[in-house]
Amino acid sequence: MDEQVIRSMLKWPDVPDCYGWLALDRRGQWRMRNEYAQTHRLPGALIEHVGLKEYIARNYAHDTMGRYYFQNGPQRVFVSLDSCPWVVRIQATSDNPQTFSLKTQCASSIDPLGALSDELGNIYIYGNIANDSSTTVALLHDHDLTLFSEQSSLEEDACSYRGSWKWGDKHLPIDPIASSQLSERFHFIQSPSQEPGNN
Repeated sequence: MDEQVIRSMLKWPDVPDCYGWLALDRRGQWRMRNEYAQTHRLPGALIEHVGLKEYIARNYAHDTMGRYYFQNGPQRVFVSLDSCPWVVRIQATSDNPQTFSLKTQCASSIDPLGALSDELGNIYIYGNIANDSSTTVALLHDHDLTLFSEQSSLEEDACSYRGSWKWGDKHLPIDPIASSQLSERFHFIQSPSQEPGNN
């Protein structure tokens, strides 16, 4: 987190939390959701200001309950997740176009342990992000599904797929999962709420 954010948290520790106003969509884009968008269940306005997006990314974290938030100075702004806490892209490295890395919407790297495929055809990468000891999950951006399939060996399994995925010199597993199981398995809350029991 930014040093100025940490200082402001210490200076004003009792600023109320904010819910419902910030969302992360399936493309890894931040969206601002005003009262109208929240009431009518709309995605909200796309945040396009580069500086603001970078500020959110640097100060994105989660609490022990699995609620993800943006620490905006002394205020914690909880994030509504369209899918899961991270959206990841497969990117060629600058020194070798045949070597790839996984980068989230916050430009952090994921060290993958495997992949999951759900009943809707979504692919998720699970693994570890720097400075976070817990295993997390990221939705693979739909623009990278073709590249992922070229690196994979798949076979149908009930309503989904299983197989293996070649990542560097490793062959990582691809297993089926129901989309409804993601949040419990990876300990995150899609729609944080200030109402007890509604998370």
